[in-house]
Amino acid sequence: MTTGVEPGDDRREPGLSAIMSERRRLINLGYRLLGSLADAEDVVQETYARWYAMSAQEQRAIESPGAWLTTVAGRICLNLLGSARARRETYVGDWIPEPLPEHTEWITGRSGVGGTDPADRITLDESVTMAFLVVLDAMTPAERVAFVLHDVFRYPFGEVAEIVGRSPAACRQLASSARRRIRTARTPAGPGAGQADIVRRFRTAWEAKDIDALIGLLDPDATATADGGGLAVTHLHPIVGAERIARAYARIARVSGDRRTFLECTVNGLPGLVARQDGTIVTVFAFEIAGDRIRRIWAVRNPEKLRPWRSG
Repeated sequence: MTTGVEPGDDRREPGLSAIMSERRRLINLGYRLLGSLADAEDVVQETYARWYAMSAQEQRAIESPGAWLTTVAGRICLNLLGSARARRETYVGDWIPEPLPEHTEWITGRSGVGGTDPADRITLDESVTMAFLVVLDAMTPAERVAFVLHDVFRYPFGEVAEIVGRSPAACRQLASSARRRIRTARTPAGPGAGQADIVRRFRTAWEAKDIDALIGLLDPDATATADGGGLAVTHLHPIVGAERIARAYARIARVSGDRRTFLECTVNGLPGLVARQDGTIVTVFAFEIAGDRIRRIWAVRNPEKLRPWRSG
């Protein structure tokens, strides 16, 4: 990754534009590894801080600045994943990955200034759906890093090994184990238009407090999980079963009354809903749909995870 600089070497210091052009890839990597846009931003900031802490001579000695930045970001994420497990033992309720809206609706900049910076966009594909991120979150830190780097970002296992601190063969095994987890958890999904129609019908039945209609749209063994992080009122434990979910959501609609409106939107690239109250988004709902039934609902109410929705 690095080469010595011989006397008279005229290799120039990497330009700012070349270094900053890596930002989007690093943001995308950090979000997939951590499931948190805020944490991904912190990782990218720390990565660039370490780059600019080096002397010009040290920077010139790095053969591939992009590879160096990825290695540093990957190692920071690996360390954060290890500490995150300890932090979540004290987290109030279930922890759900931070949901993302459409590109046209958000920016990552913490100033909240309007407009979308293409360098900060997360590419919305299968690897950022809520169902996929939840499976990633159940993996060990090493499994997650090896799988994301190799299977999502196509890094060879030799480079993955540098980041994870294990042999290429061990990283291959980690990625293989992660793949098995993905296959076991994967649910056959219908076309996007069909999923949007189911979410629309769910919204209509919910607003009408129609328990029978809600039950008909839910898989009998459906699960609804909420994340308030102790900062918003919500159910602390997953609700399991179509009838229990339908009755619980009907109660929410009755209590909320006309103060809360539900809007259809895209959440992590798939059809979802947002709840708006007094002009502010208070909940984002992501769905996993199998066939023509909703199998999983994730409701994110932690206001710290709704920043991209509120700043757009």
